[in-house]
Amino acid sequence: MAQPDTDMQELSRAIRRIEIRSKRLASEMFSGEYHSSFKGRGIEFSNIREYSWGDDVRTIDWNTSARKSELYVKLFAEERERTLLLVVDGSGSMLFGSCRRLKRGLAAEVCALLGFSALMNNDKVGLLIFTDRVEKYIPPRKGRSHLLAILEEIFTLKPVSRKTSVNAALAFIRNTHKRQAIVFLLTDLFDEDYEKGMQVLNVRHDFVLVHLSDPLDAGLPRGGIIALEDAETDEQLMLDCSTLRGAERYRTMRLYERRDLEQRLQRKNIETVFLETGRSIIGPLNRFFRYRGTRV
Repeated sequence: MAQPDTDMQELSRAIRRIEIRSKRLASEMFSGEYHSSFKGRGIEFSNIREYSWGDDVRTIDWNTSARKSELYVKLFAEERERTLLLVVDGSGSMLFGSCRRLKRGLAAEVCALLGFSALMNNDKVGLLIFTDRVEKYIPPRKGRSHLLAILEEIFTLKPVSRKTSVNAALAFIRNTHKRQAIVFLLTDLFDEDYEKGMQVLNVRHDFVLVHLSDPLDAGLPRGGIIALEDAETDEQLMLDCSTLRGAERYRTMRLYERRDLEQRLQRKNIETVFLETGRSIIGPLNRFFRYRGTRV
């Protein structure tokens, strides 16, 4: 009878651990990188002050200067407030992980880090969880409690479907977010024919794909006959990994698929971060933000 309470307590502790770690990383490393990578929509008038030697004469407020009989200049500030939309794959394949966390847990960590970086920059954060349909949508808002509710939803949602349709999520975003937003799509991409939809969305929004994988996605250990089951369709495949040749053939096939994916995304100018369940997210995300910051 006490099992549900125990599960909720464990979930609360897990979210709390993610919050503590993500807030520290966001404060020490990523808040400034996030700000540099995703600028505000423009500049707006902030205030006026007396003219000082060296000020740009183009900023002189002539109306105020005439009224006060002294030179005054206009001050401008970046119009910062933006919207961060976290788009998370909720399909069956995201419940897989051979290391210390599942792909869904990896997605939650990335969402927490991005979310706290956004809040520190006065941005709103929203959530979209999808399978082959939209499973859950939480409109963008500000605040710690709102972000914690998003993280809890990622862990606890029980989707109706186990399949994947990236285009279903992209179509929903196109129809609901007319103003420019920062869109992070977190998925293992067990799907097809999504590049065009990403390219279209990238025209209006700051779109970033976060590709999530597991070491066993790339290669299998030697271990005799291995049965593989598709988490989304229940289809089974038997592979002979009893020899080095069998395991190597599988690894080569997956390596070819990965290189093909990278080339297709590059041709469509889709900015992508590749993360793995068995590795830290800090290095890849830091390199991405630094690279994007120099481009911006």
